[in-house]
Amino acid sequence: MTILWEHYHTPKSIDETLELLTSYAGRARIIAGGTDLLVDMRATHEPAHEALVDITAIPELRTIRRDGDVFYIGAGVTHTQIVHSPELAAQATCLIESCGVVGGPQVRNVATLGGNVVHALPAGDGTVSLVALDAEAEVIHGGERRWLPIGELYRGPGLSLLDPTRDLLIQFRVRGTGSREATSFSRIMRPQGVALPILGCAVWVRLSEDRTHYESARACIAPTGPTPERTTVVEEALAGQPATAETIQAAIKIATEALHPRTSKYRATADYRKEMIGVLLGRTLTAAVERAQGG
Repeated sequence: MTILWEHYHTPKSIDETLELLTSYAGRARIIAGGTDLLVDMRATHEPAHEALVDITAIPELRTIRRDGDVFYIGAGVTHTQIVHSPELAAQATCLIESCGVVGGPQVRNVATLGGNVVHALPAGDGTVSLVALDAEAEVIHGGERRWLPIGELYRGPGLSLLDPTRDLLIQFRVRGTGSREATSFSRIMRPQGVALPILGCAVWVRLSEDRTHYESARACIAPTGPTPERTTVVEEALAGQPATAETIQAAIKIATEALHPRTSKYRATADYRKEMIGVLLGRTLTAAVERAQGG
C-alpha cells in the first residue's frame, strides 16, 4: 500500500492554515476536494507529503455572499454549491453552466472552484467562465494578502503562481450582470467518458440602450494556448456592431483565423478544434444576446 501523506490537518481558520504551512516549511501542501490532487499523487508516484492541510473546514472559504452587485465566492466552494445558487444563476449564468458540467454529481459535490483554478489547466471549465466574467482572486502569496486578476494566477499548463506548500487562494469576486448584460458558456467534450473538454467558450456581452448593438463584450475560448486568456480579437470585432447573426459570423471568421489550437491525442485534432471555435462562439453569443435582450 502506497503512503501518500503522514499527517492530515483540518484547520478552522486562515491563520491556523498559514501557521501549519509555515511549521512544515514546504513539506505540507493544501488540499480541498482532492479530485485532481489525489489522482495526480497516485499517478506520479512522488514521495509522500509529510502532511496535507485540508481547508474545507474554514467557513470563510466555503461561502458565497453578495455585496451590492459583486459576488464573493470562497475558494473552497464546491461546484454543486455554485450550481444551486439562484443569484449566480441569474447574474453569473456562464459560471453555473460551466460548473454544472464538471465531472459527475459525486465529483461536483466535493470538487472546489479554487481547486479548479489552482490546478492551473488552461481548459478548466470554471476558469473559462471566470476569465469571461473578468474575475479577481484574493490570495496570500509571498506572505502578502492581495487581489489579483484571475489571469495572473496562471504561469503555464499546470503551473500556478501559487505555491500550495506556502500560499493560499482565499476567494474570487465577480460583478453580476446588470440591465442589458448577459453571459453564456458552452463546451464540447469527448463522449467516451473522458473528462477533458475538447474546447470551452464563455462570453459576456453588454448591449446598447436600445439592445440592438454590442456595446462591449468579453470572451474566453480555451484551451487555445498555455494559459486561459481573453479572446480580444472577438471582443474587438463585436464592439459597436449590430447584435445580429451576421456580426457573429464575422467574429467567428476572425477568431478561427487568429486562434491556433494544437492537436492533442487526449482531446482532438487541431483542425477539428479549430472548426469547433465557430460552433461554440455561435452558441454562446446567440444565447447571451437573447438573454441580454430579455428573451
